[in-house]
Amino acid sequence: MRRTSCAERRESVAERATRTHDHLVIYRAMTYGALAEPHRREILDLLRGGERSVGELVDRLDLSQPGVSKHLRVLREAGLVAARPVGRERRYALRAQPLAEVDAWLEPYRAYWSDRLDALERHLEEHP
Repeated sequence: MRRTSCAERRESVAERATRTHDHLVIYRAMTYGALAEPHRREILDLLRGGERSVGELVDRLDLSQPGVSKHLRVLREAGLVAARPVGRERRYALRAQPLAEVDAWLEPYRAYWSDRLDALERHLEEHP
């Protein structure tokens, strides 16, 4: 059995780290891309109330069944929804973890805008 050198092991660790980082970047891009589309956000809003079938989502949205299915595929690939078979249909459920990551990323921006709006409010109170 061939022994690997320390340099080879370091390179291997660096390559794995790069692949992991690249995977996270792609995963986040897919998540943000999925959230950019208004119909997909509406589907997520409906799934907050619990699992739904494609048919139930079609009934609530102004979209065709193929349109809803397309959006669900994108949301599933982005990790935002999970599907489970129940008899002849699939039930879709919200997966909250990717949304928690988006929320964590947005937090500094919320603080920034909150501070800015507080400053505006103080200015308007001082200069009516």
